[in-house]
Amino acid sequence: MALGEIRELERFLASVEQRAFRIARIALRNDDDALDVVQDAMLQLAQRYGQRPSAEWRPLFYRILQNRVRDYQRRRQVRDRVFAWLPSFVDKDEAIAEPDPLEQVGDPGPGVVEQLATGEAMKLLEGALGALPARQQEAFMLRNFEGLDVAQTASAMGCSEGSVKTHYSRAVHTLRAQLGEAW
Repeated sequence: MALGEIRELERFLASVEQRAFRIARIALRNDDDALDVVQDAMLQLAQRYGQRPSAEWRPLFYRILQNRVRDYQRRRQVRDRVFAWLPSFVDKDEAIAEPDPLEQVGDPGPGVVEQLATGEAMKLLEGALGALPARQQEAFMLRNFEGLDVAQTASAMGCSEGSVKTHYSRAVHTLRAQLGEAW
């Protein structure tokens, strides 16, 4: 891979990193798990598909990401079934956690009121998205968060364009019913 191609891949991955994390976090409901899944998806794209034209990366990446999310959810279900039979235990790393001094530093960003309103709205949206069936959730996030068109979303989801339209429409109607038209 040439240096220019590597830099182009790095720029692409940097451009999708935050949105991919949000998608994974909503689906997995755990920041650490979401980070692992996004990192794994990025690594797989770079290793297996880095040589492909850059126009193909976006749908490929989101297809890989969704597959990684599903794989993780399956592993979690199996793990939960196994650990349900074992006595509870405390993780040594989580037993005593020292506060990080950098987390205590104030942020000169938007005011508290704006952050609270935005944070509450996002919590409502993420909660409503989390309650959607997986395919509707996937279609909604790829179309709205990532700005993929119907054909790219269909490619990323591995289904027909008609299925994307159906899943997306159902997701929008459900979210409007839960969150109201104003959101």
